[in-house]
Amino acid sequence: MANKKIVVVLGRKAFGRIFPEQQEAVKSAANAVADLVQEKYEIVITHSNAPQIGMIHSALTEFSRLDTKYTKAPMSICSAMSQGYIGYDLQNAIRTELVNRGIFKPVSTIITQVRVDPFDEAFSKPSKVIGRVMSEQEAKAEEAKGNYVVKEGSGYRRIIAAPKPLGIYESDAIEALLNAGQLVIAAGGGGIPVLEQGANLKGASAIIEKDYIGEKLAELIEADTLLFLTGVEKVALNFGQPGELLLDSLQVEQAKEYIEEGHFAPHSMLPKIEAGITFASMSPEKTAIIAPLEKAKSAVKGKAGTRITL
Repeated sequence: MANKKIVVVLGRKAFGRIFPEQQEAVKSAANAVADLVQEKYEIVITHSNAPQIGMIHSALTEFSRLDTKYTKAPMSICSAMSQGYIGYDLQNAIRTELVNRGIFKPVSTIITQVRVDPFDEAFSKPSKVIGRVMSEQEAKAEEAKGNYVVKEGSGYRRIIAAPKPLGIYESDAIEALLNAGQLVIAAGGGGIPVLEQGANLKGASAIIEKDYIGEKLAELIEADTLLFLTGVEKVALNFGQPGELLLDSLQVEQAKEYIEEGHFAPHSMLPKIEAGITFASMSPEKTAIIAPLEKAKSAVKGKAGTRITL
C-alpha cells in the first residue's frame, strides 16, 4: 500500500522578515516536516512569501532609483527570486533535521509557474498591497503606467491582483520527484502567475494566494491530506471576540454557512476555509486540516487543529 500523500502549506510563522530571523524560524518548520517524514508520509510543501517578495520588490525598485541604468523588476521576477531564496533556506533546514535523525531523503525546490486566466476579475479588482511606501508623485507615475495604487497612511503603495490558480506547469516534475522518494518544495508564495501567449509564458503582475495553490497542488498529486500550518490553535467562530468558539471539526456545508455569516477574515482564515472546502468536497477520503505549526504530527493524527471533511 502506498504511503499517504500530504501537501503542507506553511504560513508566515515558519519564516522571518530578515535573513538571520528566517534562518532561525525555518528550523521549527523543518522539525514539523521531519516529524511527518518519520511517520512515512510523502510530502509536498508550499509556503507564503509576503514579507520576502515585498522586501525584494522594494530593494530592486530603490536600486533602480539610485542607478538609472537598471530597471525595476517585474513582480514575476520578484516572485521567482523569493521562491529560490525561501526554498534555499527551507530545504537546507529540512535536510539538516532529517540527517540529524538518521533519515536520508533528498529535498528539492522547484521554481514553479502557475497558469491564471487573463480575464479573471481579480485583475480589475486588485487586493494585495505590495512594495514600499511612495509619494503622491510616484503614485501618479505608477497609475500612468496602468498600475493600481492605494493610499496608506501619509503615502501610497502598489496594489496588485490575486487571481485564482488554474494549473501548474511544473506538475509533472513535482510528481516525478515525489515518486522518486524526494520531498518537494513547490509553488512557493503561490507560484509565479503566468499568462499563455502562444508558446510563451508571460509573467503577470499579480500574486496568487498560497492557500489556493496548496489546494491545487493537492489535487494534482492526488494527496490524501491538505495541511495548513498556521499561528492559531483551531478555526474559531467570533475570533478574538466575546463568545469565541474553537472548532475541532467542520463539515463542508457547515463551513459554507459560516462563510455566508462572515465568520472568517478575508485575507487570513477565509482562503484556508475556501481551499479546504474545495479539497474536502472531492471525496469523503480527503481531509483538510488547519493547525498550529508545532502540532503538525498531532493534527494529522486527529489530535489537534480543525479538520474539514465532506
